[in-house]
Amino acid sequence: MMAFHAAQNESIVDRASESLSDRVIGHLDQALRTVFGRPNTTGRPNPATKHEDAELSDGDKRLAARLMRVNHSGEVCAQALYHGQAVTARLEDVRRDMNRAASEENDHLAWCERRIRELGSHPSVLNPVFYAGSFAMGALAGAIGDRWSLGFVAETEDQVVRHLDKHLERLSDKDEKSRAILRQMRSDEARHAGKAREAGGASLPLPVRLLMGATSKVMTKTTYWV
Repeated sequence: MMAFHAAQNESIVDRASESLSDRVIGHLDQALRTVFGRPNTTGRPNPATKHEDAELSDGDKRLAARLMRVNHSGEVCAQALYHGQAVTARLEDVRRDMNRAASEENDHLAWCERRIRELGSHPSVLNPVFYAGSFAMGALAGAIGDRWSLGFVAETEDQVVRHLDKHLERLSDKDEKSRAILRQMRSDEARHAGKAREAGGASLPLPVRLLMGATSKVMTKTTYWV
């Protein structure tokens, strides 16, 4: 998340100077691609391709599939947050950075979905619901102000890092494919949190951080099963 320096799709960046209605239409198209289609990626290689498939027990494979489904849904939510923030961001450079961040999140989205399929499972059927809710939260954060919007990004990334640490602890040591994906995601998220703060992100009040954590738990517990 928050990849301020990554090479990005020009069509996404160009939307920063468009009107609000144009941006809404553009993000609606991105929403459909994120939830139902194949969004464009930055072209970074999938970290899992460096590792061979391991012989996993049925239990380890089932656990990995569920954890990767949770992570996939988390990336859907991240896309929605950035799209919502980009719609309502006031400063053009902040809006552009939100669009760039959403583009890099597509890498994580694609990696997680591929791994889910390899493990014989499927993405969560609740993704459209979580996308809509996350988009609304992102749009609200952007409307409140860019400093708070960036602070929201930083806090989200911090919570994602802690969430990924827990998943890395639970995955089988043999499952290097899944672990490689999560390690790269963790590295990206930690870096993006720092970038958001460097860009002027404000520290969020404790009640807001607690509410974000509670919302994340709802998503995690439901998508683990469906």
